[in-house]
Amino acid sequence: MKSLSLKHFLIAAFLLCGTFAAKAQTTESTTTKPAAKTAAPAAKGVVSYIETFFKKYKTSSDSAIDYIFSTNKLFTNLSQINLLKAKLDSLQLSLGPFIGRELIAEKSATNSLVIYSYIVKHENQPIRFIFMFYKPHNDWELYRFNYDDGMDAEMLESVKINNKRP
Repeated sequence: MKSLSLKHFLIAAFLLCGTFAAKAQTTESTTTKPAAKTAAPAAKGVVSYIETFFKKYKTSSDSAIDYIFSTNKLFTNLSQINLLKAKLDSLQLSLGPFIGRELIAEKSATNSLVIYSYIVKHENQPIRFIFMFYKPHNDWELYRFNYDDGMDAEMLESVKINNKRP
């Protein structure tokens, strides 16, 4: 049951983020050079956003969600944001108290688009938070945010015999 409601929530979160991302795209042309394949990690602004998010998350997941979504003026659908907060609050009841977080991965597609993945440690089980940030001009803003508890299935799949390389 928990897995089914989490899947519904993840679908809703992706739809919400996709809607905002579509609104954020403009037809403005630019004359910037293509980014190198080895783009540098995100600027301090992104790390600062994530650090503040987790400081707030330690005491209130609602406050953390409000904060991270406030970085992008296009995230104005309060009913969807409140639904996201309610689902996370509900999930936290089974996760137990927050313990900490560890960076799983960080990648830069370009100097303007980065993604950070964290394992978020709770007393009973971990979840994963994924933050994607975009810098259309000078400032970073949240582009996508999601969380899930599917890491165990991914890890189990990765050690199956059919995934072994010769």
